[in-house]
Amino acid sequence: MADDAYLFLLPDRHPRVGAALAAVGALECAQTPAVQGWLHAHGVPASSEQVRILPAEAEAFIPEGAERLPLPLGEDEALRVQQECAPPSVTDMESELLDFRETTQDWESLVHRALTAGIPAPRIAQLTGIDPHDIGRLAM
Repeated sequence: MADDAYLFLLPDRHPRVGAALAAVGALECAQTPAVQGWLHAHGVPASSEQVRILPAEAEAFIPEGAERLPLPLGEDEALRVQQECAPPSVTDMESELLDFRETTQDWESLVHRALTAGIPAPRIAQLTGIDPHDIGRLAM
């Protein structure tokens, strides 16, 4: 078998590339001592979102300096990896954007209710990811 894919660790705060190893399903090579040792050496479980996989032909997308391990895959396994790494369709992406708009449309009202309930602005920012300056503007 040739190296059909690369297992790699996605650096913190890096855009997601590839597929999470756990999303691909069981791979025969994932149970080998080489892969288990590699995961152990990096202190990450196979279920971590940081553990990613890409087909070998997409190696250029692996972030520079990311720890990587070449993997041999069976034909069915290689197909699953390719399917999981395929970009979402435009329709799916637009649906996600619409869902996001619906959930964030009334964020000011939500923040105002939280402030009224006594939740401190820094905690609201921490829980929601909303810019603290925007929360502070509503608190005035």
